[in-house]
Amino acid sequence: MPYKEKEIQKSYYPIGEVAEMFDVNTSMIRFYEKEFDILQPKKNAKGNRLFRPEDITNLKIIFNLIKDKGFTIQGAKDFMKKNKKEVDEQQKVIEALEKIKSFMLELKEQL
Repeated sequence: MPYKEKEIQKSYYPIGEVAEMFDVNTSMIRFYEKEFDILQPKKNAKGNRLFRPEDITNLKIIFNLIKDKGFTIQGAKDFMKKNKKEVDEQQKVIEALEKIKSFMLELKEQL
């Protein structure tokens, strides 16, 4: 199996890149930032939002609960507060499965 380098991970992502990752408008990212206390991006001197990898992970959790599982915003807030550890573990499993899926698709293309 060929050696595959680790992805270079930025320390901060601008809101435009984050919105592109999730295929949504920047206004939706700002809305979720207002609604969920767990999202607290840094702001530079100009006031531009800079999201850390932890913020990206939290956004993935929020999108999973709202878009995939059908939670309301209030329901997602409550669920995250009551089950923070469980939600974090579920997100790690989802990310691992996504990596496996992409690896398997790569293998399929090589055949």
